Amino acid sequence: MTEFEKIYRAYFSDVYCYIRRLSGDEQTAEEITSETFFKAMRAIGTFRGDCDIRVWLCQIAKNCYYTDRRKAGRTGQFDAAVLAGLPCEEETAEEKVLRQEDAAQLRMILHGVPEPYREVFMWRVFAELSFKQIGQIFEKSENWACVTYHRAKNMIQSRLEEQNHEK
Repeated sequence: MTEFEKIYRAYFSDVYCYIRRLSGDEQTAEEITSETFFKAMRAIGTFRGDCDIRVWLCQIAKNCYYTDRRKAGRTGQFDAAVLAGLPCEEETAEEKVLRQEDAAQLRMILHGVPEPYREVFMWRVFAELSFKQIGQIFEKSENWACVTYHRAKNMIQSRLEEQNHEK
């Protein structure tokens, strides 16, 4: 087994799950994950090793996803399943409608969260990266990543509460 095959086997699931949560779509996740590993295979010689390989792969995946969205004319829009998580197979129709309404509300809120808060939040929630890994992506400290994530979370929570009080 080659070194790249080991990387593929070790990280395929992580990259797929990240894109699945980001896109909310299995087919998109499969396509983007394949494209990610194709690009990673071609660029493995440029990997400097100054961050975890999982972080590097997820960055490639994120870039592939956003490029795909731009080509499709959907830049800046998030699918409803992004923030709601993956649907439960035993979910009732009522639960599904409520989850979709909540996801739409969260999507709108997240869209309004400024950078870098939005991206840090997404790396933490969707890619399940550690604060250390997020800090490496932004070339900042682990503490910066932690504080930025919690500020993003508080922004989202405050906006959710405001919208719920308006109803």
